[in-house]
Amino acid sequence: MIQVMIIEDDPMVRDINSKFLKKVDGFKLVKSAASLTEAREFMKNGSADLILLDIYLPKENGIDFLKEIRSEGICSDVILITADKTSTMIQEAFRYGAVDYLIKPFTLERFRESLEKYREMFKGFKNSSTIEQDDLDKYISKICAASEKSSDDEPEKGINKYTYKIVWLEVESCSDEYKTAEEISAASGVARVTVRKYLDYMEKEGKVVKTIEYGKIGRPLYKYKMIKH
Repeated sequence: MIQVMIIEDDPMVRDINSKFLKKVDGFKLVKSAASLTEAREFMKNGSADLILLDIYLPKENGIDFLKEIRSEGICSDVILITADKTSTMIQEAFRYGAVDYLIKPFTLERFRESLEKYREMFKGFKNSSTIEQDDLDKYISKICAASEKSSDDEPEKGINKYTYKIVWLEVESCSDEYKTAEEISAASGVARVTVRKYLDYMEKEGKVVKTIEYGKIGRPLYKYKMIKH
């Protein structure tokens, strides 16, 4: 298993990235750090094959941490996960050995692709004492191809991408059964009214189907299920 540390100060984003990681085979979260101080403390006695690193942390900078671990010879690979899309920052990240750069907000598919390409490269290096040029070119081209992909188009006004992802993760996790907004709210921690709004938006997108159950007493019960394509 590839050992992963997430460094992200926003607890909601940290939770989303942790949930995303669980959906990709071959990876294990060994540390979820809210600061570089916490990450450094962990690395005194622990280690990670891969670090998912935010750049802008309270009074700290992820690029400085990347430079730091390189100068200390720490053999951890790094994927930057940040809202910073300036070319100078992206160039600096790659100069100091980042293997990929994900611009927030990103899709689960883009996240999964980045990790799958990394996993393939990691296993290739681990299982072979030498690498032929053709194989090396494949690893590099796949990482580069993933890096060139842009993030989602912005959703409509009033729809937050991170909230969308939290709700979608719960819908996806129970893809074979209908769930109410109340059930998804309880599982995700997002308010029921908000969940209902996002489910209706997903229905318009063609990602979920809604059914209505009529009881003897009270209002009709709306239930939602992911549409499998």
